[in-house]
Amino acid sequence: MFVHLSLLTAIPAVIPAKAGIRRIDPIPEVPMEFATNPAKLRVRHFRQILLWPLQLMPLPDDGPLQSHSQLLEQVSADHPWRELADEFCGDPEQFHERHYSEFITFLPYVQRFLYGEGVGQEASSHAGESPIRVFRRHDVAKVRMTFKESDQPIDFDIVHLDLYFFYDIDVVILVVEIAADDLELRQVQDTLYRFGRAYPPYWDDDGSGGHCLKRAEWIGSNGQVLSVSDYEMRSKYLSFVSRCRAPCISSHWEFLLRPLVQHHSGEVGLVRYRQIEYHRMPLLAYLAVDDPRALTRGDFARLVLVAGPGKPGSLPYSDQHLEGFESRYCYDRYWHPQAEPPGTRLMSCGHAFVMVGSAREAYFTGLENGLLGQFRHQFFLLFLIPHFHKAALLMLSDRLVAALNRLEIGHAESVKQFKRAIRQILEVFLRFSHRYWFHEVSDQMQARALFRITSDHLGTENLYTELREEIQDMSQYLDSDSLRRQANTVVRLTVVTTAGLVATITTGFLGINLIDAAQDDLVDRILFFALVAIPSVLLTGFAVVKSKPLSDFLEALSDERLSHRDKLAALLPVWRRKRPPRA
Repeated sequence: MFVHLSLLTAIPAVIPAKAGIRRIDPIPEVPMEFATNPAKLRVRHFRQILLWPLQLMPLPDDGPLQSHSQLLEQVSADHPWRELADEFCGDPEQFHERHYSEFITFLPYVQRFLYGEGVGQEASSHAGESPIRVFRRHDVAKVRMTFKESDQPIDFDIVHLDLYFFYDIDVVILVVEIAADDLELRQVQDTLYRFGRAYPPYWDDDGSGGHCLKRAEWIGSNGQVLSVSDYEMRSKYLSFVSRCRAPCISSHWEFLLRPLVQHHSGEVGLVRYRQIEYHRMPLLAYLAVDDPRALTRGDFARLVLVAGPGKPGSLPYSDQHLEGFESRYCYDRYWHPQAEPPGTRLMSCGHAFVMVGSAREAYFTGLENGLLGQFRHQFFLLFLIPHFHKAALLMLSDRLVAALNRLEIGHAESVKQFKRAIRQILEVFLRFSHRYWFHEVSDQMQARALFRITSDHLGTENLYTELREEIQDMSQYLDSDSLRRQANTVVRLTVVTTAGLVATITTGFLGINLIDAAQDDLVDRILFFALVAIPSVLLTGFAVVKSKPLSDFLEALSDERLSHRDKLAALLPVWRRKRPPRA
């Protein structure tokens, strides 16, 4: 039965509340001015968390430290990065309910990965530490963004600046969390689109970096400018790529990462990094608006696909491309656009995770026990884990390619180094699989679904399977090569042993008293020994040199199906001299 929507809105909500029946109040009207003028849509509170995975270059094998985090901790006391104390190791009175809620979200093996494991008094104090080490800096208070459409900059508060190191994995993730209040929706879309870019993909006619901010500035706690972007310096980026065959990082991002230095920059630094993914940094976004239902389908698509602002009422892409948008990118378990309040809409495309809700709901804006607190902790970790998986797999794949590029088949030392590198990669991959790789992270319906959506969009399952097959193929090749060499050695030893029987019988001839030389002079005994030893050595050497054709002859000799002529013919290659190949 079909009922016109206008009739439903006209029916007063007088249905009594009965068991199994939920009372739905009339849908409040959304002002039409929002649909025609998106600038009137205000984002009352906005959060953005950038995640920038980077590959760390291997440390020297003979170095005193084999951990990048330890090296950062000891390299200098002048840099602003300091290790963040773990909440689980501090005063229990400082362990809040949000820490507890975050902890119980995950399954036990994920808890051990994120937080470590409690140990008894008899165990080492470091045995239960988390494999994650976090370093934080506090000298940057704000980031000032100047957009191309306006000369009026906007200041965003810096909430956190963190570096995430992972034990035994040469990957670091820079985490930048910013916040601002009372922004236009267009400004939020522009921030999501332009802020997290490591370098410009091209340059506009005015010389500014394409798709980038016009200007980005890190502001210190006392208001001083610490660093400024240089997206407009086109010659710098062109010459760097031409010289180093690697992308150049913008100056303000380089400043943020120091004392870490870019691998191809030529700067002196023990901890070196290089780009591992695209220049657009993955992000999480939190938007608290007056009425989330005022956002159109195009607004939601622009947010989660990070497509930037556009014309009012338009879609960022074609209808065909956005077909099935809700089923692919939206988790609408708690999104009720026909109810009051409408709830929360969660979206993920792999590259971005976006949470949109009502600023009038105390639970949505709650920083301690509300959804804002969950966004900064549980949802952040649900987004961090699959991106760490992808970065680690890409790092191992890059190491595999680098080992293959250094291989020289005809060079014995190169072959040994190649085998050593492949064995190390296999060992790291096995430790990664058992320590970090998870198919499921939580039994909670929402957390499990969002982790699966993000992982599927990133393609980590396929990437893991592909890398595992490549490493297994390489390992099987090394094993088969070792078996081939061992089999060849066994064949040669068999031939030498067979030939050595002749020498054994000959030397045994001296011990059966056919020639009683025990009482002769020393010179005579040495002469007898030399007469037997020299032919034995020559015969053994000849057997080693001719072990391959001799093994073929012995195989032919033992074959009863061959005639005597064929068996003698198999002996001829032993006496033939192998000709060198023609140039």
